[in-house]
Amino acid sequence: MTKGTRYVRHAAHAILAAAVLFLSCLMFGADKKSAPAPAPKAAAPAKAASPGGAGAHPGAAAGATHGPTTTSHGPTTGSPHATTSGTHGPTTSSPHGATTTSPRTTTTTPRTSTSTAGRPAGTPGKTGAAASGRTAGTAGTAGRTGTAAAGGHGWSSGKTPNGAHVTTAKNGATVAKRADGKVATVHDSKRNMDVHHNLAGGRTIVKERADHSRVVVERNGRGYVEHGYHYHGRDFRARSYYYHGHVYGRYYGSYGWHGAYFYPYYPAAYYAPGFYGWAYNPWAAPIAYGWGWGGNPWYGYYGAYFTPWPVYPSAAFWLTDYLIAQSLQAAYVAQAAALSNPAPMTPDVKQLVADEVKRQIALENAEAQGAAKGADPDPASSSIQRMLTDGTQHVFVAGADLDVVDSAGSECALSEGDALQLSGQTAPDAQAANLVILASKGGKECPKGDLVSVGFQDLQEMQNHMRELVGQGMQELQQKQGQGGLPAAPASAKAAPTPSAVAQNGPPPDQSAAQDIQQEQQEADQAEKEAGETPAPLAAPAAPPTEISVGMTIDQVTAALGQPKQIINLGATKKYIYADMKITFKDGKVSDVQ
Repeated sequence: MTKGTRYVRHAAHAILAAAVLFLSCLMFGADKKSAPAPAPKAAAPAKAASPGGAGAHPGAAAGATHGPTTTSHGPTTGSPHATTSGTHGPTTSSPHGATTTSPRTTTTTPRTSTSTAGRPAGTPGKTGAAASGRTAGTAGTAGRTGTAAAGGHGWSSGKTPNGAHVTTAKNGATVAKRADGKVATVHDSKRNMDVHHNLAGGRTIVKERADHSRVVVERNGRGYVEHGYHYHGRDFRARSYYYHGHVYGRYYGSYGWHGAYFYPYYPAAYYAPGFYGWAYNPWAAPIAYGWGWGGNPWYGYYGAYFTPWPVYPSAAFWLTDYLIAQSLQAAYVAQAAALSNPAPMTPDVKQLVADEVKRQIALENAEAQGAAKGADPDPASSSIQRMLTDGTQHVFVAGADLDVVDSAGSECALSEGDALQLSGQTAPDAQAANLVILASKGGKECPKGDLVSVGFQDLQEMQNHMRELVGQGMQELQQKQGQGGLPAAPASAKAAPTPSAVAQNGPPPDQSAAQDIQQEQQEADQAEKEAGETPAPLAAPAAPPTEISVGMTIDQVTAALGQPKQIINLGATKKYIYADMKITFKDGKVSDVQ
């Protein structure tokens, strides 16, 4: 073969290889566009610059305890995770692995929709402000919520329980009834409204308005009004929650996945890396903490269901008890669930929740690092998309009344403070996931071990609930570090949180939310009457819990609780013995509650 011939053949081979490479690049590029990139794994926060040491589990011996703090640690103001125009209101999250150190770890048609969590989780911060790059809009034309969607007739996963049937009323409304003939859901297409009657006795109303805003109303008139807005060329949602007579702002992403729109919660502010490290890693030594819940009715009411840990080796365990307690307080006020042979929050179950709390801290830390560089949160990473695809059997805590159907086709209820865990793999075209009940309050609620189907949108609201409450708890941790038994945080963890761009460029809370919610309640009454279904009488709002706090006088306590069954007079110290508590007075004021 001549030299020239070899040259020509080599050149031809080179041209052919280049062509193949070019076509391969085109095909790879097309594949990249058609398949979403896997969500980045959120790294665990770096350990804060403070004394280290592995934390003992919550059952270990502890240092000195401190006396009960003032009343219930209910929702507080000034949270970097929310905006407000009033005072308190109640909060959710998760990426990847990372477990905590504690005893006995065990595991046991597409439509646009969202869930119906009608209570604000988290607490106030800034009131929101217009800024460059943000415009009001109808982001993500969301449809009916998961629990009240016509396709599911009010049941979370879209399945209908055994014996349920659907009829059409004279006015054209669709009425779904349970096997006993009682109304489950009325769907009024003319009003674009769904009214669902929960097994627990409450009512959930979802109204999709012409401008694609949405009003959601739950038990006792709590709920929210949601509007879309645009920022950085992306869609977001702003919710104005109405709770305890006040309006609060919350901010959420908006993106499509599995044929539906999802709204993952985004904090209104982020902490410095040192704070997340201090909250994520074990403390130098386990601490005991007195919550001061002894004088609150909810605590005694759910005493057979929830017991705080005696000591806390890290913030994750403290935040777990905070999360559960806040959920149960809200359930008590809403009269959501009475205990009847409950499956309690055992240490094993709480350990699983604590592991999930840790993942949420890691997720927020990852978001904070991105926000420091001017990046918005990645919805695929900050939502249940990650949780359903990372191979981890994640744990959720219910944040609202929810009716679900189990694997046998039976209907059962969930309420705030119940715990569930993912089970098995989720199919690529699924609209719901299977979860195992870890803890519930008994009665009409799903029993422990029951396998239930929960719609993705309702799972997203459960994640939101956890993230918001964890954020609220982290706010209290930073404010109270070094006090009442909590360890002192290092200097790097004390910096004030930085407002997020998503919240700064979102609309302020809608001050007409209370009126909108009340109006939709009246419209729902009318919709049910026109469908031939007389609205069931709703339970009267629960009386405000009686709170006994340090510093109250004897007259204030007796005015709230009445006269005690017994009085022990020790001079300057007096002890008043009631049926479910003992109150100690020193110099005429409450010094301890047990």
